[in-house]
Amino acid sequence: MYDFVIVGGGIVGLSTGMALYNRYPDAKIVVIEKEDTLASHQTGHNSGVIHSGIYYKPGSYKARFAKQGSQSMVRFCEEHAIEHDICGKVIVATKQEELPLLDDLYERGLQNELAIERISADELKEIEPHVNGLGAIRVAAAGIVNYRQVSEKFADIIRENGGEIRLGTKVNKMDERQDGVTIETSKGSIEAQVVINCAGLHSDRVAFSAGYKTDMKIVPFRGEYFKLKPEKRHLVKHLIYPVPNPDFPFLGVHFTRMIDGEVDAGPNAVLSFKREGYKKTDFSARDLAEVLTYKGFWKLAGKFAKEGMSEYSRSFSKRLFTKSLQELIPEIQQDDLIPAPAGVRAQAIRDDGNMVDDFQIIVGKRTIHVCNAPSPAATASIEIGKEIVRRVPVQSHLIEVTP
Repeated sequence: MYDFVIVGGGIVGLSTGMALYNRYPDAKIVVIEKEDTLASHQTGHNSGVIHSGIYYKPGSYKARFAKQGSQSMVRFCEEHAIEHDICGKVIVATKQEELPLLDDLYERGLQNELAIERISADELKEIEPHVNGLGAIRVAAAGIVNYRQVSEKFADIIRENGGEIRLGTKVNKMDERQDGVTIETSKGSIEAQVVINCAGLHSDRVAFSAGYKTDMKIVPFRGEYFKLKPEKRHLVKHLIYPVPNPDFPFLGVHFTRMIDGEVDAGPNAVLSFKREGYKKTDFSARDLAEVLTYKGFWKLAGKFAKEGMSEYSRSFSKRLFTKSLQELIPEIQQDDLIPAPAGVRAQAIRDDGNMVDDFQIIVGKRTIHVCNAPSPAATASIEIGKEIVRRVPVQSHLIEVTP
């Protein structure tokens, strides 16, 4: 019998394991992961940005945990000698009509108590001479890191505390009772006092296997990237983002400095035909059927039909993708772009067609389900882990950690 079983070996699941040992140092814990390596999906395909929290609704989990998480992530990297760079970020208005939106975003950043600066076009040119902009917000605290390396260190800490990590172990079903949980996996059954579901792209399915029917479903969106040729990397000094469209739930194509020196450009956002669909050709009949028979998806698609068509157009046209990037850096040419690996975002969508804006944690009798944790979950992972552990004693006074 384990005290805690964590489903999912991404950065959120591993940070939760680390947080559990901080709270319950004598606990018997196992992390189970269906892949043969840790951090294989959202974490391993992450842009590596340490986000500030400027975009998110004041008081929300995302706003609070991104701000706190960026600080705790930097401390963790310093403590464990993990390479990172607080390079800063600029959010740039390239059109006159974007300036009021930039002002609104600046006010939101101030409400979130962030150290940000509104800068003029001339001031922008001083720090990003190749960027086209009428004005910008400078976010000094934003940075970059390799989240796979962070995850590996989380895993090391779990093992050092006596925890187990089982790879290649897929959850098939779960039986949650008042006195514990039985998990049927591809490698036999596991008994647990408490199960914590951090399964990311499959979190809704794991919750359903435990008997929880929610009003949301995970819909996978693929984010496709290019990277700049080495001789063009000098065009990007900071992280460079456009002003987000307030009517569209994605941030738009941008430039991201990576910790290895590369510069990513993108992403667009298109429906993935498979939950782990990193290529255009990846396909799962089950995954696609779930999306196409889900009323919430069609309501969302109806609201954003125009924007969705633009995203798909960029997906199949390097010329259009380049044109979007040229709004920020006019010097960029098609030949400057090299195809880069894509990522898949696990986005929860409600039955009414609205995207779930915030992190979503559902607490059951003996289970806790993290049912929506897209970006900035990697930045916020240490704080999300703490929050999950904070909720453990609340759900059942019967939980007893074995000595």
